[in-house]
Amino acid sequence: MSFGLSFWVSIIAVAVLILIAFFGVGAAHLNYLFGVIIPYAAFAFFILGIIYRVLKWAARPVPFRIPTTAGQQKSFTWIKQNKIDNPSTALGAMVRMAFEVLLFRSLFRNTRSELQSSGPRLAYASSKWLWVAALAFHYSFLIILLRHLRLFTEPVLTFVNSIEKMDSFFQVWVPLLYITDLVLIGAVIYLLLRRILIPHMRYISLPADYFPLFLILSIGITGVLMRYFFKVSVVDVKQLTTGLISFNPVIPKGIGVLFYIHLFLVSTLFAYFPFSKLTHMAGVFLSPTRNLANNNRMERHVNPWNYPVKVHTYEEYEDHYREFMKDAGIPVEKE
Repeated sequence: MSFGLSFWVSIIAVAVLILIAFFGVGAAHLNYLFGVIIPYAAFAFFILGIIYRVLKWAARPVPFRIPTTAGQQKSFTWIKQNKIDNPSTALGAMVRMAFEVLLFRSLFRNTRSELQSSGPRLAYASSKWLWVAALAFHYSFLIILLRHLRLFTEPVLTFVNSIEKMDSFFQVWVPLLYITDLVLIGAVIYLLLRRILIPHMRYISLPADYFPLFLILSIGITGVLMRYFFKVSVVDVKQLTTGLISFNPVIPKGIGVLFYIHLFLVSTLFAYFPFSKLTHMAGVFLSPTRNLANNNRMERHVNPWNYPVKVHTYEEYEDHYREFMKDAGIPVEKE
């Protein structure tokens, strides 16, 4: 699929979602559908979908150790081993996974290549900006999710209050400006522009790459609009959310259409999550190239589902063809 088609299909898809919520609540007054039924269905899709994908991945047999290594394997005592990049123990593999999950270590070491006009020649360079944007995006998203826990608990959890204070330490604007709101939107825009402006990224990008970015960007923008420009009653929103989590849903009358658009986009993201590339959140823990120790020199790994094979030994081969071998001048072990 061409860049233009992939790009516009994704934009139109998100725009259609926004219009569905806008007319569904603003014109058809389907508040219960968009405020209760769709969030419940989306959350069920998310949980069941993640469980299905994880169980499907876990059922895949991995008989051999196939970690992706970038350092010296354990060998002689006088050769220094790289215990993080090439671990030989389960503890080393856990440390490696922690660096990967929490700090995106492999992405930090990633390089980009480009064909320069002078020559021409192929040049390699660091891609640290991608690493920074990925860290900013994921951690901002995590902090925003944790901040939203105040809408589901009463009283508000202590660590949620602490996160909010750290997130708004600049004390700018009223209500207080959350840094992660700006960082999330900025990181998504960077990742989106990267796919648009870099030729080889644009060439391989599909609607499945653009759609989540536009969807998350729309969620961030609608959230910012509700907080700083078109105010929404937090009391009414909390009444709805606490009703959802207690399975006693109530639809307050004071919530505007913008909130339902935001909620519908979030529900769409939850429902779409298990069937998209976003499931790398769960899949990274089941990646055999990352979660296995490289102990192939210390242990023999045998394929557990090898079926018995009738072996034709050389002695049997020679016994069967000895006369023909002698006639052809081929040396034999037995006369």
